[in-house]
Amino acid sequence: MAKLIYLTNVSVDGYIEDESGDFSWFPRDDEVFSFTTDLVRSVGTFLYGRRLYEAMAVWETDASLAAQSGLMADFAHAWQAANKVVYSTTLTEVSTKATSLERSFDPAAVEKLKATADSDITVGGANLAAQAMRAGLVDECQLIVWPASVGGGKPGLPTGVRNNFTLLDERRFRSGVLHLRYEVVGR
Repeated sequence: MAKLIYLTNVSVDGYIEDESGDFSWFPRDDEVFSFTTDLVRSVGTFLYGRRLYEAMAVWETDASLAAQSGLMADFAHAWQAANKVVYSTTLTEVSTKATSLERSFDPAAVEKLKATADSDITVGGANLAAQAMRAGLVDECQLIVWPASVGGGKPGLPTGVRNNFTLLDERRFRSGVLHLRYEVVGR
């Protein structure tokens, strides 16, 4: 059975974007980017909310990104290799290959996907991740914590949902960024 992993970048104070919706407060860091590419390479399917999908689709629709460097090309290739499921009530079509569009999050369908998938699945987008957490589907939570405080905005972990976590692994990068890998326990 594949694991469903919530993987996200967060500020030290726990936000994925600031009050204006901006997430550019974390700078480009090649060491973290290479590590993230390795994480992405192991994923068979990405589950995305609309906003995150639109932000990530450029890794397939904008060839100039991959042309910038070997690191960027490697990430683009890893991202394109995975299947994607986008949950949106407003999109009428998707712009990338190997992508399906769903109108609503169906916990039973995600449970079936977990049971039949050959590779792990990630869920991205705070709202979609919150739905998956509320349904008890998230097996791991991986936070890439950036050494910045943004003071408010969209929280990386859902409010109104209680989970307990067991630390499985941690990694510190030269820039002060931390990768924290937790198992979700006691749902």
